[in-house]
Amino acid sequence: MSQEKLSEFVAAHATELGVPGVAVGVLLDGQEIYASHGVTSLSNPLPVDEKTLFPLASVSKTFTATALMRLVAEGKVDLDAPVRAYVPELKLADEEAAAQITVLNLLNHTAGLDWNLIDDGEGDRSLAGLVAKLPQLPLIAPPGARASYSQAGYNLAGRIIEKITGLPFEQAMASLVLEPVGLADTVYGLSEVMVRKFAVGYNRGGDGELRAARLWGAFKEGARGDNPGGGLASSVSDLLRWARFQLGDGEGVVPASALHRMRERTIELRASTLGDGFGICWFLHDLDGLHGIGHGGSGNGQFAELLIVPERDFAVVSLANAGPDGYPFNQSVVRWALEHCLGIVEKPAEPLPYDQRQAQQVVGHYEIDAMNLDIATEGTRLTLAVGIKPEIREASDEEMPPDYPAAAIGFLPGDGDEYIVTEGGLRGQRGYFSRDVNGVVTGVDLAGRLFSRVSEAS
Repeated sequence: MSQEKLSEFVAAHATELGVPGVAVGVLLDGQEIYASHGVTSLSNPLPVDEKTLFPLASVSKTFTATALMRLVAEGKVDLDAPVRAYVPELKLADEEAAAQITVLNLLNHTAGLDWNLIDDGEGDRSLAGLVAKLPQLPLIAPPGARASYSQAGYNLAGRIIEKITGLPFEQAMASLVLEPVGLADTVYGLSEVMVRKFAVGYNRGGDGELRAARLWGAFKEGARGDNPGGGLASSVSDLLRWARFQLGDGEGVVPASALHRMRERTIELRASTLGDGFGICWFLHDLDGLHGIGHGGSGNGQFAELLIVPERDFAVVSLANAGPDGYPFNQSVVRWALEHCLGIVEKPAEPLPYDQRQAQQVVGHYEIDAMNLDIATEGTRLTLAVGIKPEIREASDEEMPPDYPAAAIGFLPGDGDEYIVTEGGLRGQRGYFSRDVNGVVTGVDLAGRLFSRVSEAS
């Protein structure tokens, strides 16, 4: 694959979707190829390049998990030990769960913790402060019973790192992983971001206009509780350096055996666009017989994607600064790179025609702790809308991304409980509905998270 072809695709697709700034990197046959397009900011434009910082959001979790695996390899942490062995003050809504949850449960999202506690700007905003608030977080399943993506679980894992090292999380991460791997532009905190070139995020309103997002407001120096799950900023060049590290022998930082263990399946994921299962942190993908490991991230007006194919020493990184179109941009880049570098062509899922009986079974209002999800039917359309709870949006002093308005979904062939979103900013996302022993729908999975059904009428 040539630099020219990659650049042509990136420029054309970013222009088509109206994304102001994008940065893409591909690692193939030991060579790094970069393609950037657009500007860091519409009001203060600088050209985006491979050194431009973007928020990584949940791609940050891969760094937190790798640091914990270093502590495991050093004999300081046991993956099968209860979290309370390291964070004895841990309390949850259920005492039995608090006693049972293991370190591995946090790292493969099987702790049964709901998604996260929204930072309300009040009280202690450190990791210790977040842990103190965890009794407020709903539990959605017994520990180990199922996977459901949890930001709170990774933030709690960050508190383990603090306890073991005796350092603030960010300092511990610098000494455990970031500095020894040579990631000089992978940083926590606004003070570090501001001295480098960085991308401003944008959201497209209902009128089609792009408006600057205040995502960097979430990088307040005092607000550290979400750093393990989503607080890093980085560049495409540093992320390819990170991919090289994951593909290598650990460089004396983390044993290769520990890195390889992170790729081994620990639990399956059903009908998820994010992957077929979890290793330790990594989403696992079957790519036409090749094994892929990856992670994505989304913040207010910012999207990040990283995919690695160890058998082929291949990696692709895509960063984009606009919502909701940054997500489909990044997914298209990954698909294009897989096809042009590895010959892997994704076969699109084809939904079934509208079935009123099926549709009526799933219509209703669903929730996680911070978000509402509504499924409705109108004529021959079944739609899904998802967004932050209005009371949380109103109470927060931080700007949050816009909601995803109702978009069509269709059922997929099979047992009738799997679906795909066919339009809008979540187009291509897959998920499934859960039922009780009587066959009544009790929840819906979207983006790896279980939304519980609250009522049958939206």
